[in-house]
Amino acid sequence: MSEMNDIINEGEKYLLHAYNRFPIVFDRGEGVWLYDKEGKKYLDFFGGIAVSCLGYGNSTYTSALHEQIDKLTHISNLFYTEPLVGAAKGLCDASGMDRVFFTNSGAEANEGAIKMARKYHYAKGNRDRTEIIAIEHSFHGRTMGAVAVTGNKSYREPFGPLIGEVHFAAYNDLAGVEKYVNEKTCAVIFETLQGEGGIYTADDAFMKGVRKLCDDNDVIMILDEVQCGFGRTGKMFAYQHYGVMPDIVTMAKGIGNGVPVGAFACREHVAALVPGDHGTTYGGNPFVTAAVNAVLKVFDEENILENVRKAGKYMYDKLEWLMARHACITAHRGMGLMQGIELSSAPGPVIKKAHENGLIIISAGGNVIRFLPPLVITETEIDRMAEILDKILD
Repeated sequence: MSEMNDIINEGEKYLLHAYNRFPIVFDRGEGVWLYDKEGKKYLDFFGGIAVSCLGYGNSTYTSALHEQIDKLTHISNLFYTEPLVGAAKGLCDASGMDRVFFTNSGAEANEGAIKMARKYHYAKGNRDRTEIIAIEHSFHGRTMGAVAVTGNKSYREPFGPLIGEVHFAAYNDLAGVEKYVNEKTCAVIFETLQGEGGIYTADDAFMKGVRKLCDDNDVIMILDEVQCGFGRTGKMFAYQHYGVMPDIVTMAKGIGNGVPVGAFACREHVAALVPGDHGTTYGGNPFVTAAVNAVLKVFDEENILENVRKAGKYMYDKLEWLMARHACITAHRGMGLMQGIELSSAPGPVIKKAHENGLIIISAGGNVIRFLPPLVITETEIDRMAEILDKILD
């Protein structure tokens, strides 16, 4: 038995079997490459599920974390720290929002956004405005409130009863959303670009139509950009492609490049939470906010967004090339460095073969293979990905 097998067997003995893990034990990373315990090299096209936006070992990022861990890692939200304030300003500048609250994850960010929306109406004396409109095939996290607005019954039904008064409309169906808007509607929540649901992008008319519905009816528009935000589509946030501003935006994953940190940001008029309404022990501590600041610094110094636009177009063309060569690819969609190809059958065997050939990819929404590489990926590495998949699909 190898050391890697020993670790896997030990994990199967002690870890709760809530994941079907792939039989690989990763040990380290460098750039856009991962290495397992036996030294095998893998090209990373899933980025820890859109988390490792800078790849692995970026010196600006790692130096900032080393420096902060020697100074202070936690102090609680009863005090200010310089990293906290800097990260708050940075995220507000990047998103166009006015206020930010730091969390530990994307699910917690969505929980906070839902609470904010309900408190907004409560503070105005509209205590019966509690209904939420969500979208089918969406994914907002695993906590009880986030699951309640996730548009997949298999995620919701085993854990009911959840928070009530949630209605589900089809994605990009403006009339379907409008059907549920009434005097009790509190908020509309959806992903600007669906990830787990199969890489579906919001239509321009849908985005602008929902914004107008919300404006006309005093409904809070919440956009979940936990996966699609923070540079992944070529702008800091995907809604910036549409010229539409949400009232609340949620984020996580890439904002910390692997350090567990999330946030929800809002416009001033929605900032209804006051002391005692919401809190977190660890959220926004100096260690994680130092990571956020370091990511923002690298984005600026290394022109990450320009690379996403360039590499995203190149990857789009390469995946189109693959689709033209292989009839088993039935669709291709996405934006920037968040794209997917839909297969005519389950993608499991292709993913397994890709791993065997040193390419890490994952699935989404049934038969879709999802591509979420680090935002520093290059054309050379995209070519390598396409070569491996071309060989496998042959």
